[in-house]
Amino acid sequence: MKYLIPFLPSPPRVSVVRLTGAIGAAGRFGGGLNDAALAPVLERAFKAGKPRAVALVINSPGGSPVQSSLIAARIRRLADERKLPVHAFVEDAAASGGYWLACAADDIWADDSSILGSIGVISASFGFPDFIARHGIERRVHTAGRSKSTADPFRAETPEDLARLRSILDPIHQAFIAHVTARRGDRLAKDTPDLFEGAFWAGQQAVALGLADGIGHLVPKMKQIYGDKVQLVPYGPRRGWLSRFGLRAGAEAVAEVAEERALWSRIGM
Repeated sequence: MKYLIPFLPSPPRVSVVRLTGAIGAAGRFGGGLNDAALAPVLERAFKAGKPRAVALVINSPGGSPVQSSLIAARIRRLADERKLPVHAFVEDAAASGGYWLACAADDIWADDSSILGSIGVISASFGFPDFIARHGIERRVHTAGRSKSTADPFRAETPEDLARLRSILDPIHQAFIAHVTARRGDRLAKDTPDLFEGAFWAGQQAVALGLADGIGHLVPKMKQIYGDKVQLVPYGPRRGWLSRFGLRAGAEAVAEVAEERALWSRIGM
C-alpha cells in the first residue's frame, strides 16, 4: 500500500561507509584506503537517496598522512555541500591517520576497548653500513645534488640527514595537530602534555581526553538519534574478483601485507 501513496514519509536513511585498513596511495595496501578509491564511494554515500547523515565505521592503524588529509578533506567538503552531519564509529582502532579520518566527523564514538590517538608522525628504516663493510662490499653511489642520497641505509647516518628528516616530519606533525584542534576544539582536555606526542588510549580514556565523545556503537546510536526505523545503507568500493576470495598476487602484495602488519603492531595489535 505504501508504494501507492508516495506522500507517505519514508524512514530516515543514514549512509554507512566502512573505512578499514591501512591508509596509502593507490597500489599500496590493496585492501586499504586511499582518496582515489574512496572518492566515488563517498560521493554516492553523501548524495544517493537523500540521506539524513553519513556514518563512518573506522578501523585503521594509520598510514599516509597525505592520503589521510585528502580523504578527510573530501568528507568535510561533501558534508558542507550537502549540509549533512557525519558520525564516526571506531572499531579496533582509529590511530594516527585513522584518527585523522575520525576527526572529519562531527562526533566520534568508540568501544570501551577501541584504541584512539597516536597523533604523531613516524619515519622508520634500517641501517646496514657496518654489515656491508664487514662483508667486503663496496657501495658505489653517484648523485647530482648533495641531498639525493639522504637516509641511504647503506651509509652512516649524518647530522645533516637527521636535520633534513626533522624538517619534513615537524610540519606534517603540525598539520595533524591543527586538523585535530580545529575539529575537536574545546572538547580536547587541557594541560595534557602527551596528547599530541604520539601516545594512544583505550575507549574511556580517549573520551576523558576529548578524543571521542562517548562510548557507542553504530546501530543503537543511530536509532537513538534518528529513530528506531532508521535505515542504515552501506556503501563501499567495488572489489575485483581476486580480492573477493582473499587472493592477491606477487611480491608487492606480500610487502604491503608486511607493512600493514607493522602499522598495526605499533599500537599493540
